[in-house]
This record gives sequence, structure tokens and C-alpha cells, in this order.
Amino acid sequence: MSSKAQRIVLAARPAGEPKTSDFRLEDMAVPIPGEGQVLLRTIWLSLDPYMRGRMSEGPSYAEPVPIDGVMEGGTVAEVIASNNAHFSKGDIVLSHSGWQTHALSDGRGLRKLDPKLAPISTALGVLGMPGMTAYTGLHEIGKPKAGETLVVAAASGAVGSAVGQIARIAGARAVGIAGGAEKCRYVKEELGFDECLDHRAPDLAARLKEACPKGIDVYFENVGGKVWEAVVPRLNNFARVPVCGLIADYNSFGGDAPGPNRMPALMRAILVKRLTLRGFIVRDFAALHDAFLRDMAKWLREGKVKHREFVTEGLASAPEAFMGLLKGANFGKQLVRVGPDPT
Repeated sequence: MSSKAQRIVLAARPAGEPKTSDFRLEDMAVPIPGEGQVLLRTIWLSLDPYMRGRMSEGPSYAEPVPIDGVMEGGTVAEVIASNNAHFSKGDIVLSHSGWQTHALSDGRGLRKLDPKLAPISTALGVLGMPGMTAYTGLHEIGKPKAGETLVVAAASGAVGSAVGQIARIAGARAVGIAGGAEKCRYVKEELGFDECLDHRAPDLAARLKEACPKGIDVYFENVGGKVWEAVVPRLNNFARVPVCGLIADYNSFGGDAPGPNRMPALMRAILVKRLTLRGFIVRDFAALHDAFLRDMAKWLREGKVKHREFVTEGLASAPEAFMGLLKGANFGKQLVRVGPDPT
């Protein structure tokens, strides 16, 4: 076993868009597990938009990453040494050990994975937090019905792609919004959405009206920004809006919002149309985890849900990959292959 390990820490809090100097790659010794601990070797690291919020000090639902602290993130790892009776050397586990090649754990929060059931990388994507975000947000808030119209942005991404496909399974029309012709073709032709619009189009609002002639019954919000502004006028009476992210606005949180105050118009729409807007964090619905795994695994086996991964190689690639993620450079679930996958 190598005695060298690496980690990426938060070197500075970003002002606006993160930049390379906000991160620092450090060498460290491979830690030695103590009593009751296991030593994990990271195989896959998940990069997700929520991490931008952890880089800032503003109030949120979780504590920020401290300066000089390891960037946080979900991982799939191999147990390479164990002093814990519940885990053996060679076990593959879902963990939250962050942006580092090796980590210690006392076993709490680890979940063993069976590589025979699905590729282990899917535990960070379609069978992991992004997939469960889509499933629970629709199950508990969006509740699409047969014949209704659902719209979701970032439709080629890990969450958005699952949202539209689950809505189709429920019998609803699924209209995606994505960045660029290639992503829109993928969403419509491979994922089976009824329509997909390019958010870069200058006439997005007009195209959305054409794609949703009967209005919008469910809008799964994970982007915000100009897409949200185009969607609001199309929302039907009693439309439901699960809100799991605002990626277009993450780099501006805490600053002065430019432009006119749109809050009065939004509040009027909420009142007059009797809209339901509810923010949620995936862990709010932890009780649905078993149902999610059962249903999503079944849909994958049956070919009703498809997924795509966007992989960069090596821990050192994580900062650039993360900055690209915030700009929509990824095509599918963004992962970093930190080390060899023994499965």
C-alpha cells in the first residue's frame, strides 16, 4: 500500500465564480486506522452544484467548508484496512469522505454496495443522491399526473434527466430545457422526453409557450435565473414547483440582485394561481430511500430510465471539473475517477 495520499482543501472563499486559486492540492500521509475505524481508498468522487454553497459563509442548511478544510463530497470507496467488525478489507462502500484519495471512518454513515447489482459509480448518480432528489421531489411535491405537463431544466444532467423520465413513467408530458443542440437531441431522442428546448435561445419564452400549449403543471426547479423567468408566466393554476437547486444564481448569492424587483409579480402569481412552491433537501425524505432504490433499480432494468456519466480522471482534475459543472460543461452525471475501480 502506498504511503502517500492527497487531498484538495478550500484555500479561499470565492467572490462570484470559483477559480483555481480557491482550491489547494496537498500531499499527506495515508492515515492509519485506529480502534473501530476503517481506512478508505476513494474510487469515485461525485461533484454536485450544492458544493458551491458549502464554499460560502452565508446561512444555509449545512455548515460551510472551513478554510483549509477538505472539500466535501460523496464518494464510493474501497475498504483497504479495517479495525471495525462490520466491515472487511475489500468491501465497497458509499461514503462522504470528500475530495481526498484516502480517509478514515468509524463506520457511521457507510453503506455497503454490491457490485453485482449495478456499476458502483451509479451509487453517486442515478441510484444515489441525484436520482433520489428527482424521485422524492416528484413523489412528495411535484406529483405529476397522466396528461399533465412537466418542465425541468438542466434536463441532460443527473437530476433533470431522471425527473423527466420518471414523469413520463407517470404518464405526464416531459419538456426539458438544456444547453445546446447536442444535449437537446440526447434528452429528446435517447431519454424520451416529449420536447427539449435550448436555454441559450433568445426566444426561449416563446418556444416554451409553443412546447407547452396547455401550460405547465409541474416545474422542477434546479436552475433559477432566466429559465425561471420564462416558466412563471406559463404555470397553470395549482401548479407545483419542487425547488432543489438554483445553479444559475449560486455565484451571486449574498450580493445585490441586479435589475427590477420581480418579487411582487411572483407573489401575485403565487396567490392568483394558487401555486405550491416548496424547497427541499433530499435528506428531508430519507424515509423513502428503500422505495427509491426498489423503483429506480426496476426502471433501470426495464430500460425505462437511462443515465449518462461525465468522467474526469484523477483527484487533481476536480477543481476544473467542478467549475465546468457550474457552467454546464458536463454532459451527464459529473464524476471524478480518483483511483482504480476493482469491480
